[in-house]
Amino acid sequence: MKPTRNWWTLLALAGLLQVACGLYEDQIGKFDWRQHYVGKLAFGAFDSSSLDRIIVATESNVLAAISAKSGEILWRQVLETGPRGDIKLLHVPSQGNGVVQQSGGRYNRAFDVITVTGVSPAMVRGWNPNTGTLEWEWSLVPVNPDRAESAVWFLHEGTLYQVVPVAGSHLELTGYVATSGLQTRAATTRITAAWIKEGRCTLSGSFYACAIDEQLLAIDLLAENPQIIVKPLEAPASSVPKPLPGTPAIIQDNRLYSLTSDLKTQLSPEDSLLVDDSVLEGEPLLLHATTNRPKNTLALTAQKLRVNTPYEALDFSAEYPETLGAPQLVAIRCKTSAGGGKQLACRVLIVSEDGAITLVQQGKIKWTREEALADVETADFLDLTLSDAEGAIEEELNNKNGDVFGAMQRRISNQIAHVKNLVLHVLGLGPAPSKAQRAGLVRDDFGLHKMLVVVTASGKVFGIDNVSGKQHWVRYLPEMTGFGNDQPMKLLVQRTSRFYPLTAQCVVLGRHKVTKNGLLYQFNPITGQPINGGLVQLSYKIRQASLLHETGPDFLRGLLLLDEQNEAHALPESTAKFVNAFYLFSADRETATIRGFLVEFSNGRLTTTPTWTVNLGGPGKGQQQIVAIEGKNPIEHVHSLGRVLADRSVLYKYINPNLIAVATHGPDNIHKYILNVHLLDVVSGSIVFSMSHKRVRPPLHMVHSENWLVYTYYNDKVRRTELASLELYEGKTQANSTVWSSLDAPPLPLVERQSYILPVAVSALKETITEKGITSKHLLIGLTTGA
Repeated sequence: MKPTRNWWTLLALAGLLQVACGLYEDQIGKFDWRQHYVGKLAFGAFDSSSLDRIIVATESNVLAAISAKSGEILWRQVLETGPRGDIKLLHVPSQGNGVVQQSGGRYNRAFDVITVTGVSPAMVRGWNPNTGTLEWEWSLVPVNPDRAESAVWFLHEGTLYQVVPVAGSHLELTGYVATSGLQTRAATTRITAAWIKEGRCTLSGSFYACAIDEQLLAIDLLAENPQIIVKPLEAPASSVPKPLPGTPAIIQDNRLYSLTSDLKTQLSPEDSLLVDDSVLEGEPLLLHATTNRPKNTLALTAQKLRVNTPYEALDFSAEYPETLGAPQLVAIRCKTSAGGGKQLACRVLIVSEDGAITLVQQGKIKWTREEALADVETADFLDLTLSDAEGAIEEELNNKNGDVFGAMQRRISNQIAHVKNLVLHVLGLGPAPSKAQRAGLVRDDFGLHKMLVVVTASGKVFGIDNVSGKQHWVRYLPEMTGFGNDQPMKLLVQRTSRFYPLTAQCVVLGRHKVTKNGLLYQFNPITGQPINGGLVQLSYKIRQASLLHETGPDFLRGLLLLDEQNEAHALPESTAKFVNAFYLFSADRETATIRGFLVEFSNGRLTTTPTWTVNLGGPGKGQQQIVAIEGKNPIEHVHSLGRVLADRSVLYKYINPNLIAVATHGPDNIHKYILNVHLLDVVSGSIVFSMSHKRVRPPLHMVHSENWLVYTYYNDKVRRTELASLELYEGKTQANSTVWSSLDAPPLPLVERQSYILPVAVSALKETITEKGITSKHLLIGLTTGA
């Protein structure tokens, strides 16, 4: 009996145990998930030395190799940021491994991937396609940097050519040995071409072509006696001509013009062309891709370019999702299928207008990389919806009508319904789970499971699970783009998920690509479904936008817009009545002028009254320009209103919710350039504090929170990155401890200033924030080294 009793005791103790999840010390600082991207393709080709490697160069200054089987990144090289790392040329050899001997007995590998980046200096590099390591490099410093801005490059038979056009005069052609940088000729060749116009020309192979008025003019740069090729256009040129990859041809206004034959082809705006001579061993094929949007299909046809006859062995049709933009053919690779037949098995690499990279194999999409996520403009976390059980409890708590007996009756009926659902679920007869429940999009006990809504520069909106990194939904807005002056699209949360059973609602605010008028997209951030039709086109251009503070019975925060005529608009219009003494400001980046407005609702309409104007540009035209404006986070809560000093007195913080930080930058006759930082009250228009930094230049990153401002800049005098902080205090007495008013002329604050030296350049700066503001603030600094 005694052993039996011990077993029962152990079982009882085991029943009291619960599974607990903890965080080990070695897990601190590690990622829950991490995704790598390369950016939108600028160049791409299949590597001939491997069956599973695609070499790509992107607009984000990235050189990478992608697996043709899975779409994963095999290796990646991030080049210099800005114009210095702009990739001008990518050359992927089309033959197998080998070596070539250069002058001086030096051996260089002929299968290296070659890139040309930057302008002054231009860097020519050779990369190992297997590992992505740098094999060799040389630089070229132009004699005339202004002319070199428009230089183009091409490679022919191991010689790298630089073409520098001089508008209205001539072309300068210089040849270099690709692997060493030695000039192939003693002097640069000058080719007379007085018909060149800036912004009207392009390079197609070795042909330099310009579309001027109703003519297409071109010249072969490698010919011994270059002759001008003249072809008539169907209509006056209205855009810059585009080269056709693989052959000397130009696409002008949706029409193809061959520079070596009389071939002409009419295209639709979403058509894409590619010429490839590897499929038929030297016989060039013209590949033509078209999309059918009503059916969401992609069709590829081929024809022999020399004889202009169809080649049906490559024709196929594949599904093409509506979340992908207009396709552009990048490269193709084919091989004869197994079994000794003549049927071809082909892989086609496609990049869409939104930046996605797609590989189509045998008429089916093999994989897709959403490279739009390489250029994120704005993002926000949204709470997930409640489960059905939690929603029933929430409805019961929100029901304020009825007595105790009614509440007890509802509670008993809910409990009976829960037991019924449990029994049906065990028997497999219960109701089917909702779409959100099947996807796991239900709020957890601690509210840590959220939806990450991301808006990208290409107009794609993603709903990403913050726990797993899974993309639950994708929406593509091809007509929407960001605002002028490098201002990105805005993501505004009009209603969160806390108001059960009402669904959450967000709006993406941008402008139309063609008309430049305002464009809105309203959607449910949890499911991605559009609300009220989704897209809303406005008849005016947007100058400023803000969410209203008050809500109606549907708990929806209205959107207040200020157009270029300084007239206010409320969306939806029913929320205009909540606009009560609402203050707005607008800033002109070029003139550094900031204006304040008072918006009121009277007599059934919104009226806008200019209240103040501040010019921060200084004397003269274009002296100072606005480089950054930083306000406080609207969801921020200040928990501690003061700082206790050593003598037990309290130094009260200067908590002004209407305060913004404005940074201006411009040249100076003595100090080269000056950075000015102003703290401005946007209600009264008064400048609270100003500070100047001499011989300081961007990049500038700012964080404005509570009573302090932190910003980083590059000190050109001592060649280092510095971080400066400003802390504002009212003093040992508060002017008003209950309500802040910018119109009561509060006393100027006391300012404490500090600065620090950083060993590395800063690429991002942000502060931590909590719901109640109880925890201490920390600064998150992203460095250019990736830390």
